[in-house]
Amino acid sequence: MHLTLVLYGDLHFQSGGFLYDRRLVDYLRRRGARVEVVSLTWRAYALGLLDNLSPALHRRLTGLAPDILLQDELAHPSLFWLNRRLRRGKKLAAVVHHLRCAEPRSSFMNRLYAHVERRYLDTLDACLTNSRATLASVHRLLGRQLPGVIAPPGIQDFPRLPTAAEIAARVQAPGPRRLLFVGNVIPRKGLHVLVRALEGLRGQEWHLTVAGNLRLAPRYVRRIQRRLAAAGLSPRVEFTGPLPAPELAEHLACSHILAVPSLHEGFGICYLEGMAFGLPAIGSLSGGAAELITPGKDGFLVPPGDAAGLAACLEPLLTDDRLLLEMSLAARERFRAHPTWEESLEGAWRFLISLAEQT
Repeated sequence: MHLTLVLYGDLHFQSGGFLYDRRLVDYLRRRGARVEVVSLTWRAYALGLLDNLSPALHRRLTGLAPDILLQDELAHPSLFWLNRRLRRGKKLAAVVHHLRCAEPRSSFMNRLYAHVERRYLDTLDACLTNSRATLASVHRLLGRQLPGVIAPPGIQDFPRLPTAAEIAARVQAPGPRRLLFVGNVIPRKGLHVLVRALEGLRGQEWHLTVAGNLRLAPRYVRRIQRRLAAAGLSPRVEFTGPLPAPELAEHLACSHILAVPSLHEGFGICYLEGMAFGLPAIGSLSGGAAELITPGKDGFLVPPGDAAGLAACLEPLLTDDRLLLEMSLAARERFRAHPTWEESLEGAWRFLISLAEQT
């Protein structure tokens, strides 16, 4: 089987979506598929739309002859109209991490994004999604069923995970509760919501580590840092920037709670990584996190932007050792029941083989 993956930017960019794409490409190649990767320039949305009029891009993509032209849906601005010409003699499929129009923003902008994404999805023969919620959002926007497969992410191959005894010792050790936020520091990831929640818990003992890229939305980062300074909380918050896997594992191993209250998350690989280390996960009701987190058992789910609700979830975990231990061990068991990358991507492989064989 011969596939071409079209995506914005560099396949090695550090985010959950790009990790997913890397894992998919690696797995398909190990199964014997020939996979080419075509990188498009990641520009402002309006400039991406103009790519559809580019003769050079048209020639570049029509010159390819894969069995399946696989696209990362994040590149839909550059392809929504061009795909109608690319369909001639090609099967088109997309990896959908989450829809842009599902992110919280003004209704006017989301109507625009929904219009473009709907036209893009209408050009596809099939899609590959990371969660049931993401596939359902595709069907709702399109207004019909699109053949698809759900292949949820696994996690990085950490060399060692803590035992139940080590998790218990971590909970019982003296010192503040250590909260961990993992993700690029952009508005959608909801760090500002977490900061507002922690402002209401300043009387509790906690320390927050923020592990993620600080350069993607620098004004947003500066606003958060100013707010922390004004509240006198800066000494209790550490910004590490993006971390390589070994350093991230060290932070996961010594933390107590993973809190990433994203305004929308197609799946949320970070929740699964936290659970692997026995961290109760706090995520958003918007998107696919509910397929991983069972509220009150191995974590909590809060409405997008609900700082008060987030504080109410955090407070008992900060003060009740027994509850924290119970939820930590439950999080570890939830991770152990989750399919591995190999198991999940096997389903994607079979689906793509079937699609390639269709006449």
